[in-house]
Amino acid sequence: MRAASVLFACLLGISTVNAAGPTLVLLDNLAVKETHSIFFKSLQDSGYILTFKLADDANLVLSKYGEFLYKHLIIFAPTVEEFGGALSVDAITDFIDGGGNVLVAGASNSGDALRDLASECGFEIDEDGATVIDHMNYDISDSGRHTKIVADPANLIDAPVIVGNKNVAPLLYEGTGLIADADNPLVLKLLSASSSAYTYNPDQAVKEYPHAVGKNTLLIAALQARNNARVLFSGSLYFFSDEAFTSSVQKAQDAKKHEVSGNQVVAEAMARWVFKENGVIRVSFVHHHKLGESQPPSAYTIMEDVVYSINIEKLVGDKWVPFITNDLQLEFVRIDPFVRTTMKHVSNGRYEARFKIPDVYGVYQFKVDYTRVGLTHLYSTTQVSVRPLQHTQYERFIPSAYPYYISAFSMMGGVFLFTIVFLHYKEDTKSKAE
Repeated sequence: MRAASVLFACLLGISTVNAAGPTLVLLDNLAVKETHSIFFKSLQDSGYILTFKLADDANLVLSKYGEFLYKHLIIFAPTVEEFGGALSVDAITDFIDGGGNVLVAGASNSGDALRDLASECGFEIDEDGATVIDHMNYDISDSGRHTKIVADPANLIDAPVIVGNKNVAPLLYEGTGLIADADNPLVLKLLSASSSAYTYNPDQAVKEYPHAVGKNTLLIAALQARNNARVLFSGSLYFFSDEAFTSSVQKAQDAKKHEVSGNQVVAEAMARWVFKENGVIRVSFVHHHKLGESQPPSAYTIMEDVVYSINIEKLVGDKWVPFITNDLQLEFVRIDPFVRTTMKHVSNGRYEARFKIPDVYGVYQFKVDYTRVGLTHLYSTTQVSVRPLQHTQYERFIPSAYPYYISAFSMMGGVFLFTIVFLHYKEDTKSKAE
């Protein structure tokens, strides 16, 4: 009976998956666990198993015997200069290369460890002590240097799968700015500052120009690696705090007051995305065959009609459901695409494309390469061979050669008539004698 229960659980696990899992949380000090309790509780309520440790703990380790001990990593330790134990920037990048997801929150005084990690992920944290300042969009409670800014939700990335609904209350932000590598196509600019914002160190003895100005100042950025591992960097630890979640928001010189900021809604949506609760798709089935048949052949022949179908699923909660879209494309590639067509959704996440194989033989691939902001990269290739026509498959008479056929047969007919006339012509000798 017990064996049957285990077997049933295994079979059930084939069709379901849980994005939540063991998560290591690194803190500057244990007080952060209390000041950010709402955020941590929301994760625990979603099924995440959180292990809290200090970032400089001498016993820190991410993997043992070649296996990672955690599925996700949260670093809420902005000031750490060097990680403890076996943990290092190289170990974290190996964790990302292995498919692990990382959520990092910094501050104006971010340490070297976070700066090095950000650099490895395509970001740059502003100089030590620099903070984001906005004299036009600051909270009314900040009557000093205007470092507690009010971020407009309109500056969020246009990707609901990552940030949720943008129709939320303004966001509170206090921290440093980020600069993204403009040449890195994997970097996502999740939240930008307003055009009146800039990053600056107000405590510098020698005054310098601002480091980043306007919308070039990133507040929150993310990276989705080529292996679909996700990394999210926030320049503000305050953004995830209980105070930011529960505080009212009133922008200076604005009479409208919001009772609660939109930080909690946006922060939880970003956490669900970075930990792969949202935006995860996969290929569950691929099939191809000749038109009128049901099984794939050993090789296709040029100019044959082919049918290609693919099933795509999306992770919702702990179940895979059909993924519906209208912009899925198929390419039939040798070196370059010979055919590129938009696939038609048939039913329940199944897409189909029908086309005629080109009049060029060789080794081809059916390729589906689907990349959209916020979704995992979908890449599926199936290699097939395309051969030329056999000698018995060519047409006996080619329509375009009919003029030549007529010319040849007319010449043969002329020779035949000439031969008959020549052989049966008899000269009248009598008339010659007269």
